[in-house]
Amino acid sequence: MITVRSTEARGQASFGWLESKHTFSFGYYYDPKHMGFGNLRVINEDIVQPGMGFGTHSHRNMEIISYVLAGGLEHKDNLGNGSVIRPGDVQRMSAGTGIAHSEYNASNTEPVHFLQIWILPNQTGIKPSYEQKHFPLEEKQGKFRLVASPDGRDNSVTIHQDANLYVTVLNQGDRINYISEPNRSLWLQIVRGSVEINGGNFSAGDGVAMTQENNIELTATSDNTEVLLFDLA
Repeated sequence: MITVRSTEARGQASFGWLESKHTFSFGYYYDPKHMGFGNLRVINEDIVQPGMGFGTHSHRNMEIISYVLAGGLEHKDNLGNGSVIRPGDVQRMSAGTGIAHSEYNASNTEPVHFLQIWILPNQTGIKPSYEQKHFPLEEKQGKFRLVASPDGRDNSVTIHQDANLYVTVLNQGDRINYISEPNRSLWLQIVRGSVEINGGNFSAGDGVAMTQENNIELTATSDNTEVLLFDLA
């Protein structure tokens, strides 16, 4: 079964310094029909203006992944970590018993465009931790690249949940397929461009939920199409 969460249907928040679109309920946006998908709880698409950002705030018992599409996102936390996340990077933060961090646009002249993804952990009360890795374009071009997994295989970042996150970048006409194990659920988030998935046409911002569909085929209908694929228990 295929269910579409169109870009137009997403919740929206506008604060001047921040434009945010919420695939699932988040903050002031509440929709009891869209509280997540399996253990995938949040996909927020944020654009933060130059020199602005999220001041220090806390999280607990959540796996948080930051994925930058354009610009640089400066991260600092109370574990002593500090970095700038740029396109191609994947940052994973396991909040566990509690972590405080800030996120700011690293530029004073250009906006930063990124996705913040929350996944419910398979255990609570773990020790907070942080990880960041870079995945070059050539590793994602025309194929699925694993970037997050429960066991850190293939040099992916490690998350505390039975969930695998893949990324692909396709040019117009590129065709790839993905076959999951039985009894898995899939969520595809189109972050750039446009793509045909199992006969349906989708564009940037659309989300596609797939259950009882373990074989999917993607054909890009524009250049520089970028898709995230979540393979979930």
